[in-house]
Amino acid sequence: MDYKIREIRKNEYSILSEFLYEAIFIPEGMDKPPKYIIEQPELQVYIEDFGKKDDWCFVAEINGKIEGAVWVRIMDDYGHIDDETPSFAMSLHEEYRNMGIGTALMRDMLEFLKNKGYKQTSLSVQKANYAARMYQKVGFEVIDENEEEYIMVCRL
Repeated sequence: MDYKIREIRKNEYSILSEFLYEAIFIPEGMDKPPKYIIEQPELQVYIEDFGKKDDWCFVAEINGKIEGAVWVRIMDDYGHIDDETPSFAMSLHEEYRNMGIGTALMRDMLEFLKNKGYKQTSLSVQKANYAARMYQKVGFEVIDENEEEYIMVCRL
């Protein structure tokens, strides 16, 4: 699969709402929620007014079309650790999952954050989500958990 990873362009920020929706984990046997679910404040924190200090995003482009995104920002989200640690969000369109693109996106973002001087990054992932294994594979460790989710940190 030929793909290119690059920084998002300012005129593409609006596409993050599409990838925020794609990032919602749907357990097997459950229906997808309606798209307007991303308008809830606890989800809008991931994309609202994107482009501020500490907002970074890479996209995966395939045949000239954005098919995946990884983005970080310092926000009070489910994976919030402190006000110096950016939180991760990532998703791919379904037909491009399990091809190594997500892992490549994550590795590029981790290297970028390290070069920018960040000490760590965090995320929250549901325990049933297959992506939890991918996060561990690229260096994230579980530092806390509740009944449904892991809070993970990657030290850079």
